[in-house]
Amino acid sequence: MRALHGSASLTSLIRSSRTLFALARALPFLVLLAVLGIELSPAHFLYTGPLLSPAPALAAVTMGPAGTGSVVLMAGALSTVTATQNHAWGTQEVYSNLLALLVVSVAGLATSTARVHREKELAQARRIAQVSQDVVLRPVPARLGGVRAAGLYLAAEEGARIGGDLYEVLATPFGIRIIVGDVRGKGLPAVRSAAAVLGAFREAADYEPELPDTVTRCEAALRRELTRAQSHGETTEPRDPAEEFVTVVIAQITDAPVVELVSRGHPAPLLLRRGETTPLETASPSPPLGLEEFLGTSRVPAEKYPFEHGDRLLLYTDGVLEARDPARNFFDLPTHLAQLHEFTPQALLERLRTLLLHHTRGRLADDAAMIIIERDTSRSPAPTTSVRKPQRSDPLPSPD
Repeated sequence: MRALHGSASLTSLIRSSRTLFALARALPFLVLLAVLGIELSPAHFLYTGPLLSPAPALAAVTMGPAGTGSVVLMAGALSTVTATQNHAWGTQEVYSNLLALLVVSVAGLATSTARVHREKELAQARRIAQVSQDVVLRPVPARLGGVRAAGLYLAAEEGARIGGDLYEVLATPFGIRIIVGDVRGKGLPAVRSAAAVLGAFREAADYEPELPDTVTRCEAALRRELTRAQSHGETTEPRDPAEEFVTVVIAQITDAPVVELVSRGHPAPLLLRRGETTPLETASPSPPLGLEEFLGTSRVPAEKYPFEHGDRLLLYTDGVLEARDPARNFFDLPTHLAQLHEFTPQALLERLRTLLLHHTRGRLADDAAMIIIERDTSRSPAPTTSVRKPQRSDPLPSPD
């Protein structure tokens, strides 16, 4: 019910914004109509010239050059008619008002033209951002083999579409493989690190039979990216290498009724089974990617957990867990997840999105990403025949 209430509140806010915008667009014409009404009424003795000057300025706020120009022409025509009807030609007031109308009209046309140009540039930037998002964070397929999936990404930075969180869901020769991660920091450096880790995962997922080896290649790719950023001077200020890291969790689903997980400093995934949630905590916590010096020589093994038909697995970033309301209360993800167990994967994430934004009043402190995987009872999660098994002759990039 809270999710529905939050959705209704958002819809009401959108409708109110559209109503206010429509009123703002109509305001210049209402001013002109008011002047015309005064001139045609018994109160025509009132001098209405000063009321015409604000009309072009009001039009420039919400209209383009064509709309603003039409208001300018109407205001000029109305000013001429009122001056003629009142026999005011030759007086100082008429010429002063005409001069003011001319100055405001020129400024309004210039402002309107500049605003439209900026809006076109912003629209182009958004299209480019959408393409970048589709390259870095590709849409999650609704079904792969025997699992159903859905993904959601919310950027904390206003107007941004991509940030430091990452995810991917792939059908590979070894089963369905999923990665969810969180890059420390924001901005372009975080996007570059996320792209490096995702690129390595997409490559290694089809070649590495063992899940820990896939993680190793992601770590090597991150290390190369950080080294290049330092050597090429892409960072504008000194940065501590110990602060350059990425938390990730990688999962694998095969025919067996289990899920394999490798976690590197990432929040524990949540298993949803028959309306109850269980965090899949790792037996041996490991440092994030980029902090391998704290790992030692041993690699992090994959751990197995029961994952049966009808079970769901939610992988997420800490932007979800650490989201707070104005009273500084954390978002209770496990409780909300358990209450939404009857929804489809995509609908469940949409409800979580509404609840999360309602909890934070629409202001996220950090990027938030969620991937939900459901084992379907009707199909096997084995890869499709279109996925080719890697051959011994296939080149395999070195992790270093």
